[in-house]
Amino acid sequence: MTTIERPDPPRTADERTSLEGWLDFHRATLAVKCEGLDDKRLREASAPPSELTLLGLVRHMAEVERSWFRRVLAQEDVPPIWYSDQDPDGEFHFTDGDTTEGSFAVWRTEIAKAKEAAAGRSLDDVITRPGRGDYNLRWIYLHMIEEYARHNGHADLIRERIDGVTGD
Repeated sequence: MTTIERPDPPRTADERTSLEGWLDFHRATLAVKCEGLDDKRLREASAPPSELTLLGLVRHMAEVERSWFRRVLAQEDVPPIWYSDQDPDGEFHFTDGDTTEGSFAVWRTEIAKAKEAAAGRSLDDVITRPGRGDYNLRWIYLHMIEEYARHNGHADLIRERIDGVTGD
């Protein structure tokens, strides 16, 4: 079994390196929260009636990575992965064809695409999201850190409820 490497964010770096470091830390934290669980446990909603599951959180974060970095920052016309107008929480609803490996692979791909979209851009680059306003890359990084931090808190509680494992 492979142990997830979780990089410590730099403590004396410039702004961009710090933002990217904290985002990578939180990405790795979500993977750590899922580490060692089988497919059944990753799909377990441990606090009904909530539909939150660890695998659902991974899929949700793949959607969020895609939305902010590809749709907004890179202005790519890419569709949602799992959700739809008919099922706005589709990332938390699994089909028989959905696999844990496939879901994690999609998440890792979206992280790689996010890094590609941000590479070489200034933190001050302004992107207009039609109907929603202007954003810069700095805001997107901060939002993504907040999004992961919030959901990692959820993941910590879900994991503790599943098997008692806790941690930071």
